[in-house]
Amino acid sequence: MCGIIGIIGPEQSEIQGMPHWAAYEVCRSLMTLQHRGQDAAGILSFDNNSSMFLQEKDLGLVSQVFDRQKIEKLTGNMAIGHTRYATAGTDDKRDVQPIVTGIPFGLGMVHNGNILNYHSLTKELKDKFQRQMLTANDLEVIINYFGYFLLENNCGIPNKDTFRFENIRKAAARLFDTIVGGYAVLGMIAGKGLIALRDPKGIRPLIIGVRETDGGGKAYCIASETIALTCLGYNYLRDVAPGEVVFIDTSGHMQSSIVRDEKEKAPCMFEWVYFSGAESSVDNQSVYTVRLKLGERLGLKTQKAIQAGEISPDVVMSVPDTSRPAGISAAAMLGLPYREGLIKNRYIARSFIMNSQEKRDAAVELKLSPILSEISGKNIFMIDDSIVRSTTSKKIVAMLKKYGAKEVVFGVTCPPIRYPCYYGIDFPDPSTLVANDKSVDDIAKWLDVKKVIYLDEEDLRLATGHSKLCMACVNNKYPTEITEGDHFSRERKKSRNCS
Repeated sequence: MCGIIGIIGPEQSEIQGMPHWAAYEVCRSLMTLQHRGQDAAGILSFDNNSSMFLQEKDLGLVSQVFDRQKIEKLTGNMAIGHTRYATAGTDDKRDVQPIVTGIPFGLGMVHNGNILNYHSLTKELKDKFQRQMLTANDLEVIINYFGYFLLENNCGIPNKDTFRFENIRKAAARLFDTIVGGYAVLGMIAGKGLIALRDPKGIRPLIIGVRETDGGGKAYCIASETIALTCLGYNYLRDVAPGEVVFIDTSGHMQSSIVRDEKEKAPCMFEWVYFSGAESSVDNQSVYTVRLKLGERLGLKTQKAIQAGEISPDVVMSVPDTSRPAGISAAAMLGLPYREGLIKNRYIARSFIMNSQEKRDAAVELKLSPILSEISGKNIFMIDDSIVRSTTSKKIVAMLKKYGAKEVVFGVTCPPIRYPCYYGIDFPDPSTLVANDKSVDDIAKWLDVKKVIYLDEEDLRLATGHSKLCMACVNNKYPTEITEGDHFSRERKKSRNCS
């Protein structure tokens, strides 16, 4: 899972005389998407005056990678940016996005998601097309194939006279037929414009915003979440549809086409449960509102356990921060007080998206501090968004008991995660999932709690308002074919060990 954003405005537009305004806005918006990835960040701009791509990227947080001097070098009215959470490739700088190629036209790209058939496509690129891979990032496969399809569809060497949106549409159609996975892609064609495309199942989100410029034209912003639009003053226009390709040229003219319209869409349930910011909307559903509804559903299930005499909580708490809305609404449903029992150190990275168990263990110990007065002597109903590897959950329970909690019940706003994800959430190896080989009662014993209360699949559908969701990690029903799933998992495990 990563955060991506692209911005394009009329060629003549500058904000307060800033020739680097597009890159400046991309940098600002990447700050709001930092929760989607903390390994690395990058920005690529294109300057029509010099006909050059300009790029800065490195390992680290957005604030560590960019300063004023670096941003001022990224001139032009078109830019794309990326904040990385490594789910393919390594932690090495060579795998940081954006990626650029000179053929055809000049093409730069960023993406969010995973390409499941990456390894077979890489082999095909080497054997059939004699392409030498320069990274271990699956975006390199996307950019190579998209560039090849663009070149083919122009029936020769492309130029400004033969290039049309139809070329992009045909290239996107062939890309959708070639690539298997969940992905949202943003690209820039040198001197032409900004491209956006979303996988046919709609697994990964992508949202379009628009803003009037001082000269009467339009600037567009396309990003992973609406929060990236809001912070820059762009108005939400719409989501990029599953299987759609969008092209915005340098004069601000937008064209689009749904080239693969599959009947059953499958947006990832984890976007609402955990990954997206509470301030955002994904596929027209407010993340905050969905989390409130998840808490209500959890409250109803917990109420039954209380009435049956199985548990007797005194207070409701939540694991900060994504679980807070659910905790508040569950407490209201149960008629119990809501209290903050754990305070999050905001300078510690999200432990779930770290790429090794050692890093996750260390982060949990640093990121949460207990409020002793709220914990001691209480029967606590602790709510979290998910239990994946159980690293955080187990340590939280131990902490609560260490500081005097009498009884702990764990509530979880999604069902047990038992199966691997191949679409951009980094748990491709089922052996690392605590629920993979355990019943709910076994998980309660493992965590050392009185009871674990999970939501079920229907709860997620009702809360999100989507009858079709990707819940493959819960129910083993994958929206794409997964022939290469085992190979993908093995290779990801190798790359982690090499990181």
